[in-house]
Amino acid sequence: MVLARFMTVALAVAGVGAAWGAPLPAAGPRTGPVTIVEVTVGGRGGVDALTEAGYDVAHVRGNVATLYASDAELRALEGDGFALAVVGRRPAAGAAPAKVRDGYRSYDDLTASLAAHAEDYPDLCRLASLGPSVQGRELWAVLITDAPDVEEDEPEFKYLSTMHGDEPVGTELCLYFIDRLLTDYGADPRITDLVDTTAIWVVPLMNPDGYQAGTRRNASGYDLNRSFPAYPDDFEGTVFDGEALDLTGYPREVVHVANWTMAHRFVLSANLHTGALVVNYPYDDDGLPSGYDAPTPDDLMFEDVARRYSIHNLPMWDSGYFDDGITNGSAWYVIDGGMQDWHYRYVSCNEVTIELSDTKAPPPSALSALWADNEASMLAFAEAVHIGVRGLVTDAATGEPLWAEVRVEGNDHPVFTDPDVGDYHRMLLPGTYTLRYAAPGYVPWTAADVVVGPGAATRVDVLLRPADLADVNFDGRVGAVDVQLVVNAILGRPVPYDCDLDGGGVTSTDLQIVVNAALGRV
Repeated sequence: MVLARFMTVALAVAGVGAAWGAPLPAAGPRTGPVTIVEVTVGGRGGVDALTEAGYDVAHVRGNVATLYASDAELRALEGDGFALAVVGRRPAAGAAPAKVRDGYRSYDDLTASLAAHAEDYPDLCRLASLGPSVQGRELWAVLITDAPDVEEDEPEFKYLSTMHGDEPVGTELCLYFIDRLLTDYGADPRITDLVDTTAIWVVPLMNPDGYQAGTRRNASGYDLNRSFPAYPDDFEGTVFDGEALDLTGYPREVVHVANWTMAHRFVLSANLHTGALVVNYPYDDDGLPSGYDAPTPDDLMFEDVARRYSIHNLPMWDSGYFDDGITNGSAWYVIDGGMQDWHYRYVSCNEVTIELSDTKAPPPSALSALWADNEASMLAFAEAVHIGVRGLVTDAATGEPLWAEVRVEGNDHPVFTDPDVGDYHRMLLPGTYTLRYAAPGYVPWTAADVVVGPGAATRVDVLLRPADLADVNFDGRVGAVDVQLVVNAILGRPVPYDCDLDGGGVTSTDLQIVVNAALGRV
């Protein structure tokens, strides 16, 4: 209610929306030609007024907001008394392919390059399509790891670029990154270790139709980074405990990426953009107005991994606008339907948005310098996937991997195992933690005093006992012998079996678990 009243007042003060009726979603669709304009607003309230009224705010710097506006929206802004500075124009959504600027690769060039890498490095590289775009172009995804056809106990990481088709730099840097990993594997120990221990995915071009036409939006007129399911209106809970997402009506490219992501257990991710020079971390939207920090439960960890990127990029690190070249998304400006918030909230993937250049599409002659600025950053950020705690969660009776939830005491954000292997990777800063492991139909387990250092993740493997088989001595039944074993353990008498069923030490809780199982109460 407080936020609603704030927005009502902000809209009235800014004079936005009165002249053109009901708000439109920032995501679109906007199918006609688009003009990029800079609008001077009266502080953060004015920024929120613009987003609340449905304008697609692409960037904010001080009291100047950059918008992608339709012709009707331009008239509305002018009618509301805003002075507009036109900085660019884009063709209608679904326009015929424009001539790709010399020095930037076309979609066909990209496809050929990725196919060549997959053919030249069959032991390290796989090329897959996430599905076709609106106009039938494939969303290519490259997997690089030492055993690409085997599910291993290793974290999954991804870079995804060019959700906005008029921001081509990230696509080129992704191609440089892929080339670096493949050509230097076996020769550079750092690259070899990263590839050997990580499943690295790269999607260089999420919006191929927009890229080919030189437009921000996809061929249906949607801004893909305003079109992901948003909490709490579009979903509650997580992929582990929430209802299955209904993606009917979402842009095709969003559906492909969401389905692919839900089929994996990505631990760390970044999506690459241009238009600013900063690493932006969640939340982009947690119900607060623009200019207010909206921290996640993992805020300090996000700041740390964001700095791992920015510290190696001197122009970004020395930003005169963002301290250390990083920002909380909401503290910068709020967006609804952003990809990074959905990744963190629903699938528990730690994602950031990396803005690579203040210029949307700098001259191709700048690409080598941009790669020099970002090469070490891209490697350091990918390596951050290995911090914290990791391990396997398996069935104590069968040894089979489990799909389980892992929580940290004092932090209500969960992560999940990969059910194919049972591995989990919980990114944490150095410290001492208590972790709790749970899976439907199993007795929860607690691991106390887990020490995390500054280097590679601490390993904690966990065996969960089936809740309907609190069989302490594994003789195939729960009965008086199991009860007596637990009693003996509580009294300090030697027992040949582990009687700690929940990881909290052998206590009356373990006795109750066995008694309940024997009586058929669980």
